[in-house]
Amino acid sequence: MKNQPFLPLPADYADWLVSLKSRIQGARQRALLSANTEQIRLYHDIGRDILERQSRQGWGAKVIDRLSSDLRAAFPDMKGLSSRNLKYMKFFAEHCPERQFVQQTAAQISLEPIGQQTAAQLTDPLQMGQQTTDQLPWFHIVILLTKLPDPALREWYARQAIQHSWPRDTLTVQIKNQLHLRQGQAITNFDQRLSPPQAGLATEILKDPYHFDFLGLGDEAHERDIENALIRHITRFLLELGAGFAFVGRQFQLVVGGDEFFLDLLFYHTRLKCYVVVELKARAFKPEHAGQLNFYLSAIDAQVKAPDDKPTIGLLLCKTQNRLVAEYALSGIDKPIGVAEYQLVRALPEPLDTSLPSIEEIEAELSRDLEGGEPL
Repeated sequence: MKNQPFLPLPADYADWLVSLKSRIQGARQRALLSANTEQIRLYHDIGRDILERQSRQGWGAKVIDRLSSDLRAAFPDMKGLSSRNLKYMKFFAEHCPERQFVQQTAAQISLEPIGQQTAAQLTDPLQMGQQTTDQLPWFHIVILLTKLPDPALREWYARQAIQHSWPRDTLTVQIKNQLHLRQGQAITNFDQRLSPPQAGLATEILKDPYHFDFLGLGDEAHERDIENALIRHITRFLLELGAGFAFVGRQFQLVVGGDEFFLDLLFYHTRLKCYVVVELKARAFKPEHAGQLNFYLSAIDAQVKAPDDKPTIGLLLCKTQNRLVAEYALSGIDKPIGVAEYQLVRALPEPLDTSLPSIEEIEAELSRDLEGGEPL
């Protein structure tokens, strides 16, 4: 077969193709979201029916087991009809009793750390049920319900999971590591050294303390040991740093006036549109550490930063810090710098260990009769 003759394309073909690709991708995403919404609504309806019938008729786990068996026989290709999952549906309906699923795009979701939200935001009566459940996969909802007793915390983590597209394992890790208590807590001079929009976002992305308990290092590890381990576990390190960090290099070389200098770690932040220099200190913070980092930031701004990049930011990670000393030290620094502690080996925080029930405990509670307290 002869080759087809080349046909000249219309002048606007390329733009039209880009538009079609965008529309097709958007339609596919809306279809997936719609399917997830229908699944969540169905699970809520099933859970509500179980709650109502248990309350009215007094039946319990034996009936749930039978219901699971009958439903799986009727729909052999459908997942999610196990007895355990039916109990999660009941738990979901019990803790989110309203079916008011308000659509929100990720761009509309607040990024404020929980410590900076207003009282009205934290006391909104059906935080998860009204705003975010239809945007989350089912087992994200199960994790939020079973691991977080506080509705305000559920809503905060739900919004973060949607905004950053966290998989289930990441959501679990962030809850375990109490991200809500650490995000935006580093000491910085951003308010004085950055414009207001940039200062707020930059403050939000830094934490205090950072948790590097995935490295398997003891408290006496040296700076180079920590740096080497962070590079070996770069995926976990980027997860702990947060969304938007892109790794550029380690021991990044700068030459100033013929002298060589080496930065511990260099990143680029895609949302802030700036370079981020990270320096590690395996000891307590000292004011001269901020001066050294200030010099590195000046060199990056002069030699590496592009004209359309925002000012380079520094993050100084120390084993310990005196917050007042750090505040005083940063007040006299020209460049935007944040100071935070890091932890290498960490026990489970006491409040989390004692106040949150395990999934096994939740299931045991779900298996008790609503009226008599006897096993179902």
